[in-house]
Amino acid sequence: MNFKNKLRFLFAFLLFILPLNVFAYSEYIIPGGQTVGIEVNSKGVLIVGFYKVNNTYIGRDAGFEVGDKILKLDGKEVNTTEEMIQTIEQNANKELTFTIMRDKQEKIIKFTLVPDESGVYKTGLYVKNQINGIGTLTYVDPETLKFGALGHEIIEKTTALKFEIKDGTIFNAVVTGITKSERNKAGEKNATYNKSQLYGKIEDNEISGIFGNYTASLPNFEKLKVAKPAEVHTGEAVIRTVVEGETINEYTIKILKLDDSSKTKNILFEITDKKLLEKTGGVVQGMSGSPIIQDNKIVGAVTHVIVNDSSKGYGIFITTMLEEGEN
Repeated sequence: MNFKNKLRFLFAFLLFILPLNVFAYSEYIIPGGQTVGIEVNSKGVLIVGFYKVNNTYIGRDAGFEVGDKILKLDGKEVNTTEEMIQTIEQNANKELTFTIMRDKQEKIIKFTLVPDESGVYKTGLYVKNQINGIGTLTYVDPETLKFGALGHEIIEKTTALKFEIKDGTIFNAVVTGITKSERNKAGEKNATYNKSQLYGKIEDNEISGIFGNYTASLPNFEKLKVAKPAEVHTGEAVIRTVVEGETINEYTIKILKLDDSSKTKNILFEITDKKLLEKTGGVVQGMSGSPIIQDNKIVGAVTHVIVNDSSKGYGIFITTMLEEGEN
């Protein structure tokens, strides 16, 4: 094969394969709406604060900072607070070498624990390695079995930083009540969990949601066509969510404005459904991820409440979630 023929063959080959990789997600997906329990585990043990030992902030004085992740103790990997405590108890009276991650760089801190007045050795560090909560499943891709939920990243409240996850799960949750939203105060869904009824495994916590593999039976809902941003328009739409038990209902909203320059706040909407407003006072925590449907297409997901007017909220374009979730 001469050089020109090779080029023609390569060009034809590229024409053949490129369309297959334009969109990794399906053109039709299964909308969610069910409330799910969420549990995510961190990469390492996260420092979220300090406490005094013998009237001194020994952890802070040793050089630790809020947001540091403890990866190793004396060269031994630690992933949970229990592992950290066990290692400390075995080596309490000697200098320990902490390997931490800060600003994506590893650092070493040498630290000798101090006994308190009762003789118990303390670190002076508040730590956590897990976050639990609830949100709403947005979609399941029936072809890839990938799911997306929340429509925004999980933030650790104390540090206000994105929670870097190792893994996690979504599972059954039953809404037991609603704390209504009020002006300048967002309400929330209250729920009980059933971790034994697993829906999927979380792999990624990204700015546009949490994503992973759906492992349960596929939801028994009609697949809907994915709307491109250009197909979304102002006017009537619905959100699909749960406000009591496990029953998914659709509630009317009005899309007021569209913004394709934002990463997660693409759709400004107002709840117009009187039953939903009466029940919740507007958008509440736990509603994040509720799919937005317009013209029988899935167009986005609820992401934020506008605190000074809880009848209004923001949503993300569904294509943004799908593109990030399938990568």
